[in-house]
Amino acid sequence: MATSSVAESNQQLWDETLSRLLNLSSVTLKRNAELENRVAELEVELAVWKQAHATVLEGADREAKALKVSLFRQLPSEHLQLKNHCLLVLCVIDGDACIFNDALLRQGHEGGRQAAQQLTKAVAEYLTRENVHTLGHLSFWITVYYNRLGLINLLERHKLCSPEQFEAFVMGFSQTSPRFSLVDVGYGRDATFTKIAEYLQTYIRFPQTQRIFLAGSCDNTYVSTITALQSDDLLNKLAILEKAGDDQGLSRRFHLPTLTLDNVFMSQRFTPPPLVTPSPLNVTGLSPRDSNGGLPTPHSPPVLSVSTNGKLIDPTLPLHKHSPPPCNEFYLMSCTKGSTCKYSHEYVLTPEQLATLAANAKKAPCNFLKNGMHPVDYWIVNLTERTGIQCPYGERCCWGHTCPNGPKCFHLSKGKCWFKGESMHNLPFVQTS
Repeated sequence: MATSSVAESNQQLWDETLSRLLNLSSVTLKRNAELENRVAELEVELAVWKQAHATVLEGADREAKALKVSLFRQLPSEHLQLKNHCLLVLCVIDGDACIFNDALLRQGHEGGRQAAQQLTKAVAEYLTRENVHTLGHLSFWITVYYNRLGLINLLERHKLCSPEQFEAFVMGFSQTSPRFSLVDVGYGRDATFTKIAEYLQTYIRFPQTQRIFLAGSCDNTYVSTITALQSDDLLNKLAILEKAGDDQGLSRRFHLPTLTLDNVFMSQRFTPPPLVTPSPLNVTGLSPRDSNGGLPTPHSPPVLSVSTNGKLIDPTLPLHKHSPPPCNEFYLMSCTKGSTCKYSHEYVLTPEQLATLAANAKKAPCNFLKNGMHPVDYWIVNLTERTGIQCPYGERCCWGHTCPNGPKCFHLSKGKCWFKGESMHNLPFVQTS
């Protein structure tokens, strides 16, 4: 009985297991069929979306190509319309090479206005002949670069006009239009050329620029600049503004159009305006009555010379802030250090700057009185017959012999005053004979 009962129990378990397996198999086959049907539906749907996406992309591509073609066709006319609202006609003049007519210069303010008007009229007539005015509104600009002091000196030396007449002419020319300017480039042989070369290289590339009229030297000064413009295919915008009597060197060499002006510029050629540089003064050998604290009096003769390549003082900086500062002894006394001197001998100083230099030097103590020696080490002085230490330069010494604060010097009580020599806080030192 027991064996039969166990067999029945096992049979029942196998039947239940097989039943569960049959049910699981049926469910799996059914689910697999459902999934296969769903995959088929999704594949159909995906194919539809792919087709729709391809259609949209193709349409967008066609629209983009059509828009690109449309913009390309419209761009030239719109670009030209933009240019027509801001077309520029420029005139740049080398004022050192093309000097305005002396008859106009002597008229001062009115002469300046006449010169500007004649230039404007000549350019307008040229543009009319070239039909440039039909392209749109033009804005006309004139810029004159020149060495003001050098040009004034040249005009005065040749008795062509006075400095006052020239300044009035400049004012009249500039006030004719807010677009007319005269620019002082200062000292330097190539200062004017450098400005004009950069001007041409910059403005001729602007799409708004229709013409640039160049009035410059008829020699080879501007050949390199024009050659560079030619290599960039930009000469179609350049025209040469020539005075009567020029040999048309630039226009003939580069086949440039020419506008010749009569009675605006001088036909006579002058050497480039010289540099006007005040010469420093030397006080060596002057008696005490001819000097004042180391600074030469106005009637002292200028015996020191400086080359025309001397450096100019920056008016925005104090003298002692320059690098290197000007040498006090070179300009006010005598410096024998030459090229070994750590201070500069190359500045061009005006009388006002010399006065400032002298005043500043007096604030520093004379080393001869301070330490029993003088910075000019070659000076030999016999002190055996003198009482006390004395400066061999006496009142002509540019350095201070007495403290500017006198006996009541605050720094002296602290032991920090620069003027440490004997009697340097007493009455001003006077050299005895």
